[in-house]
Amino acid sequence: MLVLLETAAGFGLFKVMKEGKVAEATDLSKDFATSEKAEEMVKLKKFSKFTDQADALAAATAMVEGKLDKNLKKFLKKNIVDKELNDELIVSDSKLAGLVKEKLDIQCLCDSSSLEVLRGVRLHMDALVPAISTAAMKQMQIGLSHSLSRHKLKFSPDKVDTMVVQAIGLLDDLDKEVNTYSMRIKEWYGWHFPEMQKIVVDNTMYAKTILSLGMVKNCAKTDLSDILPEEMESELKAAAILSMGTEISEEDLENIQALCTQTIKLMEYRTELYDYLKNRMAAIAPNLTVLVGELVGARLISHAGSLMNLAKQPASTVQILGAEKALFRALKTKKDTPKYGLIYHASLIGQAQPKFKGKISRVLAAKCALSIRVDALGETSTATIGIEDRIKVEERLRQLEGRTSLAANKEAKVMSAPGAYSGGDDAAAYNTAGDSTLSSKKRKKSEEDDDSEEEEEKPKKKEKKEKKAKKAKVESDSDEEEAPKKKKKKKKKEESE
Repeated sequence: MLVLLETAAGFGLFKVMKEGKVAEATDLSKDFATSEKAEEMVKLKKFSKFTDQADALAAATAMVEGKLDKNLKKFLKKNIVDKELNDELIVSDSKLAGLVKEKLDIQCLCDSSSLEVLRGVRLHMDALVPAISTAAMKQMQIGLSHSLSRHKLKFSPDKVDTMVVQAIGLLDDLDKEVNTYSMRIKEWYGWHFPEMQKIVVDNTMYAKTILSLGMVKNCAKTDLSDILPEEMESELKAAAILSMGTEISEEDLENIQALCTQTIKLMEYRTELYDYLKNRMAAIAPNLTVLVGELVGARLISHAGSLMNLAKQPASTVQILGAEKALFRALKTKKDTPKYGLIYHASLIGQAQPKFKGKISRVLAAKCALSIRVDALGETSTATIGIEDRIKVEERLRQLEGRTSLAANKEAKVMSAPGAYSGGDDAAAYNTAGDSTLSSKKRKKSEEDDDSEEEEEKPKKKEKKEKKAKKAKVESDSDEEEAPKKKKKKKKKEESE
């Protein structure tokens, strides 16, 4: 029985001297209590040291990804297969055991007792492998861990979705801040010039106008043609003459203008950030961007955590991503589940009529799921699949709209036909020309159906009449009983008067 040990320094192959204890699955902690006992239990056969850190990193990444490293394959082939040893090999990972058995036809063990052997070998590594000291082993372990972390970060530098997640989060925060600041400016300056809110609706224009205008009294002299259109400028100047606002001091105006400057800077930074996000999305997920746009695509990636996580989701999950609360509420109350989540804000769904939004969202989610997988796992940076899928979704949308228009046309034709149902004064009558177009068989069937309906309705009508008669009888009886009581009350009133 052999033991394979993977370390930061290299690969080690040990021979188990007491195989019976391992086979019996007894407690092996006593056999590895000291380094002397460990040396009696296992003996080093061969140790292959890594030539440099690159080899160690390659071996470690292969282990993490569940692959068989080239150096490990050569080591096992040279020391086990070529020497025709039929012993079982103890390994640390079940995936690795399967790969070794498949590629090299070596019987592998990976159970609780075999893992105890490996634990004991690692514990007394310095005694069993005297060529490598404990300090050197620690240094190699730290170096390998750093290299492996760097490798994971640099695995795909072009598809770093972390930047997209952070950018869309900051963009949403900036939108909230800009809206809050703009609202504060309008409330604050509104005391001085309240009419301006209705005339200048845009937040950026409003802030820039305050910066260039200052007090209301300066409105007639100030040129606002660079900021506002001619009509709006003339309307603002006309409103400034008859303004109902209160007077403010210069210090108040300075503080308002400082807030305006800050808001404009935030708006400019938001524009720059949007351009950055647009470029990153075009590099990371071009197909998804073509289908749903930069903002919706970035929000989907952010909500899923990463592009790879989003690629693992089925189309049904992509469709309702962002509507989890509504989904679980609907499941709890046994109502209709939501048809869309974040994907609702895509332009394709916005183009659709309200009754088709659910169908289009389902089609779009299916195409998005395919596009995301191509973006995450594909090697091309072009949006060929995204463009094709968008055309298909647009065709589906036109098809649905075309059906409704055709149905409307058909309905209009039927209503205008000579045998159509007329809605005028003779609403109950049918045209005899239209009635003659019916075939004799259909006419007979309809007559039979009418007769059967009349026969069914007869007993129902009788029951209704009987119920009404009983009700009327009960009411008349109650009236007769109440009549003497009413007479007595009247007499009492008259006597008292």
